[in-house]
Amino acid sequence: MVPILLVLLLVLVLFGAGFAVEVLWWIAVAVLVLWLLGFLLRGTTAGGTRGRWYRW
Repeated sequence: MVPILLVLLLVLVLFGAGFAVEVLWWIAVAVLVLWLLGFLLRGTTAGGTRGRWYRW
């Protein structure tokens, strides 16, 4: 009985890790798209030069 429970626990841990990694990949893609859009669509400043869209 204990080996079956250990295998089921291992399956649950691996499934959870796989799901978390998948979610992190989608979050990374969304952040990359937002960064690229901000980089491409940044406005110009009053002096006519292109400004930064981020504050760091």
